[in-house]
Amino acid sequence: MEISFPQQIDTLAHAHAVLVSPAEMKDGLAGAAAALDAAGGGQLRRALASARFEGEAASVVELLAPAGTEATRLLVVGTGDPDKADAAVFEKIGGALAARLLTSGETRLSVDVSGVQAALPLAEAAAHLAHGAALRSWRFDRYRTTMKEKQKPTLVAIDVIGATGAGAWHDRLAAIAGGVARTRELVSEPANIIYPESFVERAMDLAGLGIELTVLDEDEMRTLGMGALLGVSQGSVRPARVLAMRWNGLGADAGKPVLLVGKGVTFDTGGISLKPAGGMEDMKWDMGGAGAVTGAMHALAARKARAHVVGVVGLVENMPDGNAQRPGDVVTSMDGQTIEVINTDAEGRLVLCDLLCWVQKTWSPEVIVDLATLTGAIIVSLGEEYAGLFANEDGLAAQLEAAGRSVDDKLWRMPMGPSYDKLIDSPIADMKNVGGRHAGSVTAAQFLARFIKPGVKWAHLDIAGTVWADKAGTLHDKGATGFGVRLLDRFIADNFETRG
Repeated sequence: MEISFPQQIDTLAHAHAVLVSPAEMKDGLAGAAAALDAAGGGQLRRALASARFEGEAASVVELLAPAGTEATRLLVVGTGDPDKADAAVFEKIGGALAARLLTSGETRLSVDVSGVQAALPLAEAAAHLAHGAALRSWRFDRYRTTMKEKQKPTLVAIDVIGATGAGAWHDRLAAIAGGVARTRELVSEPANIIYPESFVERAMDLAGLGIELTVLDEDEMRTLGMGALLGVSQGSVRPARVLAMRWNGLGADAGKPVLLVGKGVTFDTGGISLKPAGGMEDMKWDMGGAGAVTGAMHALAARKARAHVVGVVGLVENMPDGNAQRPGDVVTSMDGQTIEVINTDAEGRLVLCDLLCWVQKTWSPEVIVDLATLTGAIIVSLGEEYAGLFANEDGLAAQLEAAGRSVDDKLWRMPMGPSYDKLIDSPIADMKNVGGRHAGSVTAAQFLARFIKPGVKWAHLDIAGTVWADKAGTLHDKGATGFGVRLLDRFIADNFETRG
C-alpha cells in the first residue's frame, strides 16, 4: 500500500473520506464535510440523517457519485468522542476505510483530517489511521488463480491530507507493518512451502536490515544434547533447524539481550498420537510463535530500535513415520532432564524446552518471553479474544499486559504454582510431557518453567487462539492475524529501548 501525507488536495476532485465527530452532528458540519455538503446542496447531511449517523468511532456512511464533486464516492467516518480518540481509534478508522474500499474498484483514497479533534497530536493520529489501513488491506492471494475481477483488490494508495509531520510518525509504523506482513505470510503459507529449511531461507534477507543470523542443523543440535527437540523431528523427512536472530541497536555496550523464543512446528499431524483428519490442515500455522518472533525482529531492525534483542525459533515438522517417537519414549533435554513422552501431540513444549536451555546457556539473559501455539486448552479457556499469559514475575507480566492493551494484542494472565507440578510428575522420568484433562495450558506452562534458571524473568504466551481468525477483524482479513508482532515491539519499546 502506497501511503503519502500531502498538505492540501482538491477535495472536490478526488475519491476521498472525511472524518466527523459526534459534536459536529449536533452543532453542524465543519471543515471539509461542510464544504462537500454545501457543494452537494445538502445531500451529505440528508444522507447522514437517513443512515442515523451519529459520529460513532469508525462508523461509515458511503455516498456513490455524490453531487457537487467529481469524486466517484464519498465516505463519512465517525471519530467518536474526541477525548477518547486515541491511536487505536484512528487505526480502527483506517481499517474500516480499507475494508470498505479494498475491492471497490477504487485505486486511491484521499482522507481529509484537517481540523479533526483527537486525544493525541493530529500528525500522530493521521499516521495511525494510515497504519490501520495498511494492516487491514493485507491479503494472501498467492495461490488464487481464478478470482473474478470484482474479488481482486484494487486499492493501492492512500493520501492522508492536512496533518503536518505525519510522515515521520508513519515511518516507524511502516516498519512494524512490515514485520506483521512477514509474520502473516509465513503463517499463511502451506506446509509444502514453509518447512524448517525454507523458513530459514525466508529469513535470510533479515541480514539486510542488520540482523545477525545463526542457524543450527541437526548435527549441531545433537552435539548440544537437544534430545527433546530432535525427538519431535525424527518422524519427518524434513530436518529440524534452529534459527537465532540478533539485533543489537546499542553497539559495543549492549549488555545482555532480551530473548524472544518461538515455537516453529511447521506442520503438526500429532505424530503417532495422530490428530483427527477434520481441520488438520490448520496445523500449518502451528509455527505461529516462530512467525511472530521473526516478524518482531523485522520490525525492531527496520525501525532501528535502540535495544539489544535476540529472537530464537525452533523449527520442526511433527509427522507419523516408522522412525517417529512413540508414546512412552523417554527423551533427554539439553540440560539433562528426562521427559516421558505420554502424547506425541504435546510436541511444542519439547521444542521449547531445549530452546530455553540453549538461549540461557548462550546469552545468560535476564528476561525471556516465549510465544507458542501450545495448547487447545487455552482456546477452551479464552476463546479467540485473548492469548494466555503465564509468568514467574509480576512486573514482567504487567509489562506484557500493558503492551498488549496498547496495540490490542490482548493477554489474560493465567495461574501458575507448585500445586500443578504433581500433574506432570512421571513414575519413570523427571517429568511427563502432559498431565491429565484438567488445566492443560497451565501444566504446559509448568513444564516449561522447569527449564528456567533461578533469577531469570520468564513469560510464556500461549497464542493458539489468536494467530488465525475465521472471520475478518478490525485490522486483519480472515486468516493470519500477525498477533504478537506489535505486542513484542511495544514491549521492547516501552521497557528496554533507550532514548536518544
